[in-house]
Amino acid sequence: MSSSKGKGKEAQPATLTPLPGPSSGSANPAASLSALWAYLLPALNHIVRSPTNNSDKAPAIDISFYAGIHTACYNYFTSQSETKSNARNEPSSTSGTDLYEQLDKYYIDAAREVMLGAPQDDSTLIHYIVPCFNRFSAGAMSVNRLLNYVNRHYVKRAVDEDKGWLRLNDVLESVAKTITADDSREKISERLKEKRTGELMKWGYKVDGSGESMTSAEACAEAASPPDRIVSVSSLAHRRFRTEVFEPLLAVPVVKGKKTKNKIPKAAGPAPLPKGRLARAVKELLESKGRDEEERSRLVRDLAGALRMVGVRPDHPLRKRLDKFIASPTYVG
Repeated sequence: MSSSKGKGKEAQPATLTPLPGPSSGSANPAASLSALWAYLLPALNHIVRSPTNNSDKAPAIDISFYAGIHTACYNYFTSQSETKSNARNEPSSTSGTDLYEQLDKYYIDAAREVMLGAPQDDSTLIHYIVPCFNRFSAGAMSVNRLLNYVNRHYVKRAVDEDKGWLRLNDVLESVAKTITADDSREKISERLKEKRTGELMKWGYKVDGSGESMTSAEACAEAASPPDRIVSVSSLAHRRFRTEVFEPLLAVPVVKGKKTKNKIPKAAGPAPLPKGRLARAVKELLESKGRDEEERSRLVRDLAGALRMVGVRPDHPLRKRLDKFIASPTYVG
């Protein structure tokens, strides 16, 4: 995966021909997971990993290939549901787990590629991460549309079965404290809804806002959830960018060695640098002199948006520092 570090006239979008579908043959892509994955993989790699100078837009695939993938996914889910229902009398909502897990592994590998390519120099880290995330996210959103049947058939049903980002047990304890024996099912349901709304407000949802506000907040909440929670295909990708890229960069290295008691106070001097790589990079970006203020503001805005989108909590110190800078008079919006 490659992306440009420039902007404006420095980064002209690469023109990529829409990827055509594989030549027709006798193989049925819906016959098995391996057959379906072999059919999907070229499209996923083209959309998510193809080199392009336009990091904000994913390369396209041919319309006939697009339609073929929709048909293959529909046929695969349908045949899998019928097979399981007939063989073990299981509900059809169990179908799709294998494909969903395969997608999760795919995004793990794609995110790790980004991490492996990260520069060792902290001063260039944000210039690398921001366009890489934008490219990855654009691909994730495109794949989300391509595999919308996975969301409609598998993810929606899993959420209905209490396997989503927010589960009953997550809110039951706090809600139970406000419930009395006289409360009706409707009142209990309303309390649960209020708890869910409270969680979404942490991610920017405004109660009197638009549906777009709720959709954005829920996508962030999904990405912030543990890997065992079933979330939309786009949030699945963003969650893996968090676990495989941002969390390692945010981590503070553990220094091995014996602790000594009664340490002699160090002489006054410059404050120690933050220990996490991304924190050090942000410190350098915000405090360095002679930078293009417009570029600095763009990098800060995009990085803050990326951290929110992948589910880094609002109270994380780095998110708070970036938000403080954006709210300051020196920010060039």
